[in-house]
Amino acid sequence: MHQVLWSHPIKLGLDGGDVRTVMGPSDALACLAGQWPHRGPYYVAARSACRAAIAGRRAPDEARRLFMFAAEEAHLTAH
Repeated sequence: MHQVLWSHPIKLGLDGGDVRTVMGPSDALACLAGQWPHRGPYYVAARSACRAAIAGRRAPDEARRLFMFAAEEAHLTAH
């Protein structure tokens, strides 16, 4: 399986001042699984969308959009 990438990477500010570059749905899933401070509705939607994008059932940039909403929901900086 090839790596699915987003059209524009996301720089994500995590707790403790760490910054992580998220290149696509696989990176986003790893981030959501490991360092996510709040697991609300957008977290669930982003996780589902990232899995679907990796499987080819959803557009990668739709997963990116939902990941950005999840970051906002968790009060993380993302750009």
